[in-house]
Formats: sequence, structure tokens, C-alpha cells
Amino acid sequence: MRVGVSSSGGHLSTIRLRDIAAVGRHHEALAVFCHALRHPEPFLCISSILLRIDSCVFVNWIVLFCFIVSLLLLPQHILPSALLSAAALSLSPAAAQLYSLALKSGLLPSDPFVLTALLSAYSRLRILPLACRLFDEVPSPAAPTSAFNALISGHALAPVSSPAVLALFRLMRREAVPFDDVTLLALLPAAPPAAIPPLHGVAFRAALVSVSSVSNCLLSCYSRVGAVDFARQLFDEMPDHRKDLVSWNALISCYAQNGLAHQVLDLFDTMEHSASVEPDAVTLIGVLSSCACLGAHSIGRKIENYISQKPTFDSNTYLKNALINLHVRCGDLARARKIFDEMPQRTIVSWTAMISGYGMHGHGEEALRFFDKMIEVGIRPDGIAMVSVLSACSHGGMADKGMWYFSSMKTAYGVVPSREHYACVVDLLGRAGQLKEAWKLIESMPVEPDGPIWGALLGACKIHKNVELAELAFEHVIELEPTNVGYYVLLSNIYSDVGRLDGVARVRAIMRQRGLKKDPGCSYVDHKGKVHLFMADDHSHPQAKNIYEMVLRLEAMVKNDSEIYENKRKENLPLTGFHSEKLAIAFGLLNTEAGVEIVVIKNLRVCEDCHQFMKTVSQVVNRKFVVRDASRFHHFEGGACSCKDYW
Repeated sequence: MRVGVSSSGGHLSTIRLRDIAAVGRHHEALAVFCHALRHPEPFLCISSILLRIDSCVFVNWIVLFCFIVSLLLLPQHILPSALLSAAALSLSPAAAQLYSLALKSGLLPSDPFVLTALLSAYSRLRILPLACRLFDEVPSPAAPTSAFNALISGHALAPVSSPAVLALFRLMRREAVPFDDVTLLALLPAAPPAAIPPLHGVAFRAALVSVSSVSNCLLSCYSRVGAVDFARQLFDEMPDHRKDLVSWNALISCYAQNGLAHQVLDLFDTMEHSASVEPDAVTLIGVLSSCACLGAHSIGRKIENYISQKPTFDSNTYLKNALINLHVRCGDLARARKIFDEMPQRTIVSWTAMISGYGMHGHGEEALRFFDKMIEVGIRPDGIAMVSVLSACSHGGMADKGMWYFSSMKTAYGVVPSREHYACVVDLLGRAGQLKEAWKLIESMPVEPDGPIWGALLGACKIHKNVELAELAFEHVIELEPTNVGYYVLLSNIYSDVGRLDGVARVRAIMRQRGLKKDPGCSYVDHKGKVHLFMADDHSHPQAKNIYEMVLRLEAMVKNDSEIYENKRKENLPLTGFHSEKLAIAFGLLNTEAGVEIVVIKNLRVCEDCHQFMKTVSQVVNRKFVVRDASRFHHFEGGACSCKDYW
């Protein structure tokens, strides 16, 4: 095929090259480029086009560059592209030869394009020392902004954050080298947390916060360091026309990553009703995660319906995995299984979500069957999948099977046991009453045990009322996590269970000395698209009076003592002493039809009194309650619980 080039110059060559390269006709593109050698002025434009073509052209670039040099043509127009091509192909020797050519041609350090390309190439090839040496050879203050940007980006790409990133930026300021949005986009993600607010101030004074990419980057950085209030303030200060999808996603991710699920749902509602942007898969995954956290099942189902109407979303594996997680954590295993079965492609995340779900709900045998199916279809388990398997064995009371999986996971699946796996096994043995074996396992670990491992042993001591071992576990765990209130409460409850009031008082005194307070228990119920929050002794709910009266009636039925209800009513005092899950159950009974399952999400472990209460009430009123606490799901029905009083 003949490729023509207009005699009027290189502009038509550039257009022709762009069009044929875009459809993958790379050889023709190279032919056009060779013709364009007659017109040196469009070289830079043509180079930028070729650099946007897929990686196979990088090889052609190197060959073409050698051809041009053999014709004794000056390489300054295409040397930057050749350098970046060498970096893309991980060709360090080629980059070194191109560097030598640049020196011989007198292009270094005077040509800013060649200098920047070489610094970028060295950075991408992970040979930063050479990049730094080259940069240091540039006469001060001759280094352009682009050269600083290239070296800052190189340090930012390093696996470990380097103080050189900030040092380079300070050097830019001292030498009065102007910085731009590219500088900040490279600098901010690599900056330490303490440097982000000052850099925000620098960006503000330079009027760069008005650049959407910079403000979005700042939002992501504040999210990374947990500075939620700063992120929200920045978002609110952005004009509405600059809040693009990335901005909304950044703040949604900020809330989701910091455990602020309520704020995620509120922000998503605002986005739906006031923003001019449509949510994408990233948005919906963040929102579905928060729905799963809160048990906001109705909102999650609404999003699921929205996904089903978008063909591109409906085939998105990440969204399907998020939906499986939603239904599992909201107590609807059947729906989660249906989505899983209908997926054309399943990843290890899909399988692990189902294995974990069955384990959390107490269906250990089904979890293991799923694991076996995953192996059969050729998916190799990773560390997270093995944690789900061990956890399922623990919740299902299958100690022997759990120990078999643990002992064989390295040889059978190539998964080296981590601290998280050891914590699962300690919990497994502890729940089974094998406390000595759990202690021996901890002592034999090849790595130092962490807080969750000692915490698992402490939790097992609570189940089996072993005070002596509990005290040893507590000493170790508070050395590692001195501010984790849950461990103090756990030891206090162990003392309380065996009548050691002196121990309870001692733990409370330690907590006071250290300024620690117990996390308030709270429970959520999703009803008609709204999540209702209940806290112990909270009277703020609009139906509070009816809810507390219902709890009193249920208490009287459980204890078979009608005088409890009458005496409390006669006192005419605010009712107190009721945990949040009791209030949530009462609300559910008041607001749902007979026979409807009531799902409650609780942030802490269900106490023994409430556990017994819900077992009895499920039989008395002939209703099923599904309660998710901090460790697992409890299915109460007919006076029994799926955990078999083992949680």
C-alpha cells in the first residue's frame, strides 16, 4: 500500500500518522514517520503520538532511532522519546547508550527535554542514584521545573518513602524554580502525614488548589492519613463546577476507609440529588461497603437494582463481589449465593466472600465444601482465603479439621502461616476448650505473637472462665495494645463471671488511670429504607416509649414474672438497664408483620444475658432474629441459636 505525504509540510503527515496509529497499523505509521524526516519541524508532535501507541511500538522506536542516527541526523527531536521507550522496555543498557549519545551531541545538560527524559528514564528503571548524580551535575539554578518534577516522581515511585522528596521541593523553593500542578501531584502522595497540611497551604498560595487534579489529590492524601475533617472542609470549599466524579469518590473513600459508614450514605444521597455526575463502579463499591457495615440492606438492594440496569456495571466482577459481601453481612446468604452462581467469571475474592459468609453464619461444613470446589476449579487459595477457612472451622466447632488445614496449608497450597492464621488457630483451640494447646502453640510460634493472638486466647478464657490464663494473656496483650479498651472489658467480665469483684474494681481503676472508656454498644435495624440506631438506655428514638414498654413485656415473659412490667410502670421513672440489642428487637417486633425475620447489627459482642433473652423471645413470639455481633452471626429461632451458645 502506498503511503503519501503532502508536500505542503509535516502537518498532514502528523494527522495521517495519528489516524493510522490509532487503529493499530504500526508499520504504516513508521513509514509515514520516515517520510516526515524531510520536515524536521513536526518531529516533536509525531513523537508524542507514537508514545501513545501500545508497547510493541517501543521496540520499533529503538530500531527507528538507530536508523535515524545512521543517517547522521541530529537526534534531539526524538531522543526523549527513545529514552522513554528504553525505560518502558526495561532496557537499562539502551538508556546508558542514549545517555552517551546525548553527551557527545552536546545535549546535556543544556537541552531541558533530553535532561527531563533521561531523569524520567532512570527513575522508571529504578536506578535513582544515576538520576541523582545526573541532576547534581546540572549547574545551579539551571535545572528546569520539568527536571525537578521527573526526579521527585522517581523518588515517589520508590517502595519506601524517601525524605529526598521534600528535600527536592525545598531546593526548588530556595532556587526560585517555579513549581506546578505536576510537581504537587508527584509530591503529595509521597509526603509524610505531617507535611500534607503545609503543602496544602503552599498549593493554596500558588492558586493551584483551583486545579481539580490537585484538590482531588489532596482529598486522597487526607483520606490516607485519616484527616477526615480536613478532607471534608476542602471538599466543601470546592466550587460545585469543579467537583468531578474523582472528587466525590475521593471523599466517599475517605469516609469508608475511616469507618464512617453513615457519612458515606449521607454523601451518596447528596451526590444523587444535587451533583451533576453519575456514580461509577468505584463510587458504588464504596457505598456498598458502607451498607454492609451498617446493615443498610434496603439501600444496598436499591443500588443493586441500579447496577442491574447498567450493562457495563452488571458485568463488573468487582461490583458483584461487593454485592456478595453486602448480602452476606446483612444476613441474606441465599441472595449472596444466587449472585455468586450467576457470575460468568469468579475470582478468588468471590470464592473467599462466600467461604467467609458461610463461616460467619455458622455453616462451617458448607464453607469447607465451597473451599474444596474452589480448589477443584483450579483457583489456588491465598492467605486471606485460608483465614476464612480457619475462621469457619472455629465458628463451626471443627477443631480437628481446622488443625488439618493449618498444618497442611504451606505444603498443600504454598501459603506460609502468618500471625493472622495463628490467631485463628488460637481461637479455634480456645473455643474447643484446648487452652493448654493454644498456649503451647503461641510459645512455639516462629514470630512474636501480636495483640490479636493474645486477644484470641483472652476471649477463649472468657468462654471457659480460666482466670489464671486470662491474667497471663492480658499482661501480654496490653503491652502490645495498651489503649484497646476491649481487652480491659473482657478481663473485667471474666472476673465478674467468677465473682471476683476485686478484680473488676482493679481493672476499672487501671482504665481510669489511663483515661480509657468503654466503647458504647449500639445496634442498627434497617426498616423501610432507613437505618435506625439504638444505644443502651437511649430515649431519643421517636418510638422510645413504646419500645421500652415492649422490652418490659418481653422481660416479664422471659422471666415468667408479670410483676416486673407492672412495678416498672408504677415507678414512673425513665427506664434504664437495657442493652441496645434488646431495644432493636423490640423496635423490630413493633414495626414488622408477624413471621418477618428481624435483622440486627451490633458493634460489640452480644452479652450472655441478651443472648439468652433473644433465644427465649424467639420461641415465645415465634419469630426469627438474625443478629450480627463483632465476631459472627447468630440465628435465633425456636429458643435456640445457631452458635450453639459458643461464641
